[in-house]
Amino acid sequence: MYLQGETVRRLPAFVYCVSKAQRLSSSVMKFPQRLSLLFYGALLIAAPLFAQTSTDPASARQSEIATHARKAQEYLREKKPELAIPELEAWAKLDPQNVDVQANLGVLLFFRGDYAGAVPHLKQAVMLQRSLVKIQGLLGIAEHNTGDMASARTDMEAAFPQITETKFKTQLGLAMVELYSASGELDKAAAIVAELRKSDPENVEVIYAAYRIHSDLAAESIVSLSLVDPDSPQMHQVMAHEETREGKTNEAIAEYRKAIALNPHLPGVHFELAELLNTSSDPKLKQEAIAEYQNALQQNPGDAKSLERLGDIAATKNDWPQAKTDYEKAVALRPDSADASFGLAKAYIALDQKDKALPLLERVVQLDPTNATAHYRLSTLFREQGRTEQARAELEQFQKYRQMKDKLRAMYKELQIQPDQIRDDPKDDEPVQKQ
Repeated sequence: MYLQGETVRRLPAFVYCVSKAQRLSSSVMKFPQRLSLLFYGALLIAAPLFAQTSTDPASARQSEIATHARKAQEYLREKKPELAIPELEAWAKLDPQNVDVQANLGVLLFFRGDYAGAVPHLKQAVMLQRSLVKIQGLLGIAEHNTGDMASARTDMEAAFPQITETKFKTQLGLAMVELYSASGELDKAAAIVAELRKSDPENVEVIYAAYRIHSDLAAESIVSLSLVDPDSPQMHQVMAHEETREGKTNEAIAEYRKAIALNPHLPGVHFELAELLNTSSDPKLKQEAIAEYQNALQQNPGDAKSLERLGDIAATKNDWPQAKTDYEKAVALRPDSADASFGLAKAYIALDQKDKALPLLERVVQLDPTNATAHYRLSTLFREQGRTEQARAELEQFQKYRQMKDKLRAMYKELQIQPDQIRDDPKDDEPVQKQ
């Protein structure tokens, strides 16, 4: 599996200390290297309080509890959790119904990596106080790490919807994704990933989990489709996607054409075929791409991407009036499309309508700040208007994103499979030429 136990070791730690009067706040820690002072504070404040509020009348027992509490407090203040753990264990034996001692001991054992030792204490804390949802989430992860999948599922599923703290919600969610994917419940794993993408969209672990889960779902769907109807138009469309992904463009085009022959109204198929044909330098295939974009529009008049592509093709021919018409239609359908707006801005500039281009370019860099060329063109227009500072700022943005994209381009070039050259009439006995 791709989400291993190391993930949970980076969990933000927390401690729940609850007295009869109030529940003390939780805190964050990295155990054992970087234990938070807030963590110590929570435990240290609680220790004498609970020693004093024990319901056991025996003074000897009270005194013993107070001694263990004091020592645990001292060791935690000195950042010696390994010495504090035995004191808390002794305290827990004397006062097993103390929710705070059970929770804190469970947390310390968890972050020491002693998941089996942590489970009974975390479980006891949750039984004593059901509102400790973070403790229950941590219990679920500990149970998962000890192989008790049934209990882990119960506790994680109960805690996850109630967790609001982003870091812990992410780590708990990733543990659930691992559990679900291991049991083949990809739909449940995908639902958790979707929620994490909303709450923690820039977390690389979440992004990677989404990639893996959706890749697995795609593979599962291909197998199912091949078993249900291996010669369906949808199967040929899927095979075209796979051939495209592997850089086998001629084979992909053949699969798309088979799909269209079986069902010319298959959603998306004309646009997808047009996208491949449009990469060719062959004029005949380029013309076929135009026809396929037009077919896509006949099937779906609201297909802004096909209009945008037709505008791009017209622009490459310097047919700016036609490009302007196509881009305007695309922007009308999708005002939030940075690409369509940028295409229309270029058409306005080419037709010497720069007053219309300027607000469009400003909108483009809002929608897509990484569009280096848009920054450059905006800089040029600002400079022509004498707006020197704004022109300089946009030029700096252009240089920043151009360098970034150059680096990405070099990286992708190393990783990317080079597609076959698209030929008009490939023959089975001819070797495919690489670009």
